[in-house]
Amino acid sequence: MAIAKRPELLILDEPIASLDPLARREFLQSLMEYTAENEVSVVMSSHLVSDLERVCDYLIVLVASRVQLAGEVDDLLAVHSQLIGPRCDPAELPSAWQVISASYTDRQSTLLIRTQAGIDDPGWVVDKIGLEDLVLAYLSQATRQAAPNPHSVLEARR
Repeated sequence: MAIAKRPELLILDEPIASLDPLARREFLQSLMEYTAENEVSVVMSSHLVSDLERVCDYLIVLVASRVQLAGEVDDLLAVHSQLIGPRCDPAELPSAWQVISASYTDRQSTLLIRTQAGIDDPGWVVDKIGLEDLVLAYLSQATRQAAPNPHSVLEARR
């Protein structure tokens, strides 16, 4: 119904949330055909990132009404990588690497980094990431930064 009026800008809030996987795919395909044929811009809010990966050109990740990440999807994916290598101290990583998320075992580090520089260290296995992994890393980072330090909460109660 929204496209019946032939808008130049279509704003959709969770339009595929209640659809089954086949209906989501058909809806997104029809929407992309319509936008291509009619030169319409679409702003879509969705938590179903895996479905949007096929149709998004530009991404904005919001957490608590604050922009955590914004840019052309291809550009964002090009500057982010997952690195797997020996356990390391994050302070010893190259300054050109912005660590978005990190996990560690006794012997291994797994990092999601943002960098414009190449990754020339043979000690790291470098993998490209998908849009969903990228979004989840930024959402997790924002959640960790927003969480209160349990020690400061206890100190504030004293």
